[in-house]
Amino acid sequence: MPNPPLSRFQAFWVRIWMSSVLIGLFLFVIGIYPNLIHMDRSPVVGFVQVGVWLFGLAMILFGAYAALHILRNKLALSLRAEIGERLIATGYVVAAAASLADFIGIGSHEIPDLIFGPIQIIGLIVGIVTALIGIGLYWPRRHPQQAQTIETDPTNHLEKKEEMEREG
Repeated sequence: MPNPPLSRFQAFWVRIWMSSVLIGLFLFVIGIYPNLIHMDRSPVVGFVQVGVWLFGLAMILFGAYAALHILRNKLALSLRAEIGERLIATGYVVAAAASLADFIGIGSHEIPDLIFGPIQIIGLIVGIVTALIGIGLYWPRRHPQQAQTIETDPTNHLEKKEEMEREG
């Protein structure tokens, strides 16, 4: 059974959440490259800069999750979708842990001499890629029954039958 169409209220909220994704993308890019808006005040990566890109990443992931949750429109979660939900959260935790490694004491540098090193960059990228894979898995797909009826009915008799039922 296909998803019912979105109501105007649901479409409004999808637009709101996708706008938050765009704002989050802007904040994430500004956090990574603060020189784009002439705010690069230090040669090192500071706590505020890391906080800005993590907040931007959180807005991206939560906004995408919320928009997709509305788009799913009461569609039952498949195993793939549940794995996607967990990968979104896991990716954010990996990105946050890698970004804050020196600040929370699991990195190799002490507080006065913080360097955002190549291992932290790899951890941030792995976290982001993991979360994006999760979003891809959470994306609503067609039902197997719907795909099967389209594939097994090459002459489109079902579509003609539905049109006749609507007219008559």
